[in-house]
Amino acid sequence: MRTASDTGLVPFITQREGEEAAPDNLIILSSPSGQLRLYYADEDPRDRDLHGVLMARCGFSMDRRKMPTGRPRWKMMHPHRQMLTMQAMRCQICADPARTPLGFVFLAGPGAIDPEHAPVLTNQPPVCAQHARAAALLCPHLAGDPMVFIARSAPLYGVHGTLYGYGESGVQVVAQPDEPLPYGHPNLPTFLASQIIRRLGSFRVTGIDDLMRELKHAA
Repeated sequence: MRTASDTGLVPFITQREGEEAAPDNLIILSSPSGQLRLYYADEDPRDRDLHGVLMARCGFSMDRRKMPTGRPRWKMMHPHRQMLTMQAMRCQICADPARTPLGFVFLAGPGAIDPEHAPVLTNQPPVCAQHARAAALLCPHLAGDPMVFIARSAPLYGVHGTLYGYGESGVQVVAQPDEPLPYGHPNLPTFLASQIIRRLGSFRVTGIDDLMRELKHAA
């Protein structure tokens, strides 16, 4: 498999060395409606996604252009950059708008998603036409031969992360669901999300070589 040294590329969403999980300083308070809700003691509006779910904090290693820098941690996604690209439908490699002439392109590891099993969910931000091939080569879980989903629609679905509550030590982890929680779930007020999830709506499945041929003809 090719590496960043071969291509000069590191995906925008990839976590870098030095970008460590920030102290969580989590608290649970009653919201104005009387519902218990998870907060940071020094919360900032950027700590929540578009649906008001609290996101996990992580440090930033940035260069003078405010772009990520440092040795990549290839198997880890930076939670804030994953949120930004998923919410705005931007390319996970370059962070530019990801819409292609064919629709939105999402990649998954070989056999990682059953397109016949609804809902079809992904935690991987889309890729733009320019960087679809690079993403397939760079991302370890794609193994160079990804499943390619060309979607006309991919609405926000929910979040993956950790459920918090009160325990003997105060605010603590009470559950780590294997499946993402959909927006509107009653546990979301005390949930700390690490990834945004989208649901693929109208889509078709192809391979990376066929995708590149179609993009070339559509350009």
